[in-house]
Amino acid sequence: MEDEILTTQNDNNDPSGHSTGDNRENEKITMQQQPIHPKSKKRFLAFASLCIISAVIGGLTTVAAIPYIYPANTLSQVATTTSATPVAYTNNKPNFPVAEISKNVGPAVVGVANFQSDRNSLGNSGLQEAGSGSGFIIDAQKGYIATNNHVIEGAQKITVSLSDGRNLAAKVIGADPRTDLAVLQISDVSNLIAVTLGNSSKVEVGEPVVAIGNPGGAEFARSVTTGVISATNRTLNLQGEASFNLLQTDAAINPGNSGGPLVNYQGQVIGINSAKYAQTGFEGMGFSIPITDAMPTIQQLIKFGVAKHPALLVSTNDQYIPYATSNNKPLGAYISAVTPNGPAAKAGIAKGDVITKIKDVQVQNTSDLIRELYKNNVGDKIAITYSREGVTKQVQVTLGEIS
Repeated sequence: MEDEILTTQNDNNDPSGHSTGDNRENEKITMQQQPIHPKSKKRFLAFASLCIISAVIGGLTTVAAIPYIYPANTLSQVATTTSATPVAYTNNKPNFPVAEISKNVGPAVVGVANFQSDRNSLGNSGLQEAGSGSGFIIDAQKGYIATNNHVIEGAQKITVSLSDGRNLAAKVIGADPRTDLAVLQISDVSNLIAVTLGNSSKVEVGEPVVAIGNPGGAEFARSVTTGVISATNRTLNLQGEASFNLLQTDAAINPGNSGGPLVNYQGQVIGINSAKYAQTGFEGMGFSIPITDAMPTIQQLIKFGVAKHPALLVSTNDQYIPYATSNNKPLGAYISAVTPNGPAAKAGIAKGDVITKIKDVQVQNTSDLIRELYKNNVGDKIAITYSREGVTKQVQVTLGEIS
């Protein structure tokens, strides 16, 4: 399917000045034949000193004028035309020109087409393209492709278009609506190129990034847009995306970009483009799932076909939030039901309790609770702080698994 959209209903003259001819030799001979008298010697020394001082002043003036004649940005622009060497440095790592990033990463970006039955077409039982998105190759040897779950959701047939023009059938290795992640596989792995993964936990606000994808489908395949990281740790109330602290970018992300990579200027994938904010009057607000947070789920999908998520096995109700705000009650995830013999029940957490912290991280609603739980593994023992009738308590809970 297409991108998830959040709305609020979202010349080369010689400058040396050298003369030519034989007059220079004649001048030298004449000077050697004429003796230099003491008075002439003093004049000569004075003249020589004046020349030296003038040369020094002239040199300093030239140095001072260089920034005005050749501004720094002009020099850097010249440097960026050479793709063989780094052109700038950020965090002691080389940055590369966008053209080089596009050339290296672009071939690893694929188009993903979702085909479903056309129920609205009378007498036509064939499959029609219901939507399209993007993806990127993470394992060239095995043909694994990462994308968003919402790109392939409901598909009865999936095809992948490669940069060399091939259109191949793909199968779903695993998909997880809870994190909006999916892994596809193609059988023909000849001449595939995989991306290089970066560390999204090191991303900084203002860092330049490149988004590559297929906005609008095959017609605009592997479109490249640039921007910066506008913010980190953003949250959206969307299924899947709500499970992560997202990266926000002003690099243009449009319908069809979903599942494509967000790339830093070292050519490393740091995010999976997943959503945009499309409220009227707003522009340049796209969101990506951080790759470091996504990879554990992607690896599970490859290994097991499903993702295992840690759980307390409780139900929550965020209708508590406005009540708590109005009545000066602690904000948190309100427990509306507890599964008997589940992890929370065994630790003494009961209906009516309000979870306010996971480990040392503040929890203010259900989305916060899910995000913090998903940072752990099934079987981990963690500290949970909750409020019961105005009294703060803390317990150790061994996390279970969502069935």
